[in-house]
Amino acid sequence: MIDRPIERVVDLVDPAVNRLHNMSVGEARARVGKGDPQRVREIDGSFALVARDGETVRLARSMDRPLRYFLAKRSDGPALVASDRIDAIRAWLEREGLAGQFHPSYTRMVPAHHVVEVRLVGCPDPDAGYARFFTPERATGPAEPARLGERYIGALAEEIGKWLASLPESEPIGVCFSGGIDSGAVFLVTYHLLGKLGINPGRLKAFTLSLGGGSADLEQARRFLDALGLAMFLEPIEARSDALDPFAAVAVLEDYKPLDVECAAMALALCGGIRARYPDWRFLLDGDGGDENLKDYPIEENPELTIRSVVNNPLLYQEGWGVGRMKHSLTYSGGHSRSYTRTYAPLSRFGFSGFSPFTRPGVIEAAEAIPFADLTRGDHERLYALKGEIVSRGVEALTGLRMPVFPKRRFQHGALPAGELSRRFPFGEADYRMHFLSLYS
Repeated sequence: MIDRPIERVVDLVDPAVNRLHNMSVGEARARVGKGDPQRVREIDGSFALVARDGETVRLARSMDRPLRYFLAKRSDGPALVASDRIDAIRAWLEREGLAGQFHPSYTRMVPAHHVVEVRLVGCPDPDAGYARFFTPERATGPAEPARLGERYIGALAEEIGKWLASLPESEPIGVCFSGGIDSGAVFLVTYHLLGKLGINPGRLKAFTLSLGGGSADLEQARRFLDALGLAMFLEPIEARSDALDPFAAVAVLEDYKPLDVECAAMALALCGGIRARYPDWRFLLDGDGGDENLKDYPIEENPELTIRSVVNNPLLYQEGWGVGRMKHSLTYSGGHSRSYTRTYAPLSRFGFSGFSPFTRPGVIEAAEAIPFADLTRGDHERLYALKGEIVSRGVEALTGLRMPVFPKRRFQHGALPAGELSRRFPFGEADYRMHFLSLYS
């Protein structure tokens, strides 16, 4: 078969998911189409964009917006179909009578922070090209947690401020809140900025999920806000733990990693509870990405990792091992670039517009500037403690509020009563993968 250019480009991404601060969506798409990484880096905001330039199609996305594509063979010439969801791609192929070509593993995820370039296709299709548009400098900051915190939370505040300015007046604002370090920082910085910008703080709520008659997160959230005299902002979202359905979460998430499935199931319960109570609520903030930025994961749980690999590999937790590496999956990308769907997909399912400032390049850049190796010197416990020290100092410097810091706890552990997680999620990755594939059989 002779190589032929892509004859048709079908962009199924809702343009409304693009929230840009410094240019129109049309201009941003034109920049992606030309493929200059520096020009794409200048796009400020959240985006998932597909553009055509002659015989070349280019795609790019920010960390917080999944973007997939699929090449379909047609007698008129190949068609490239792009969407934020696998099932939307399959549905389009079915309508076109091309469903026989589909398998979920044939879809490709655009990795965050890259321009993906697809030129001529034939049989077999050639690999896409990748060009990075975001490469933060590493370990350039001082080995002083107070100054590092000021820069990190300063960057966080800048992103939240731009997001707040983009919202319609009088719209309520929710924070998905556990009282942990990340959601705590997001809540306090947002509260501070509302006052600074002259915005009514009554628009703000802290939504905390509690399943099965009380949870550690709800108790922690109360302690956090009580300590600061802000208890009036807390709104528990309570539900029955037996309503959790991990296999429904797999279908929404379109993935099968157990930790992400558990997290997505909690997010579905939280979003469903908010939507049932507030049918018209739209805007939610969350703290997803804070752990990845400050490398706060138990290294001992992953036999592939050492503290040296964690602190010395750039963007390891954000992007996985990286494009072009042996462990890079074309279907799923890597790191937070892959797993952010645990937040994006549940919010989208219930009609929310979500935002995590920790996914923005400016905040990631401030995190990458932290000299982790110098500050930890190979000590795991020091690495884990560093996050609370940097964030709390930064929050206090910005807001004057002394933020409570509690030990790390995953969403799925904090929302359920002790010992309940293993009862509600007794399945492994193989079970979730089998169910996921059965959705397309």
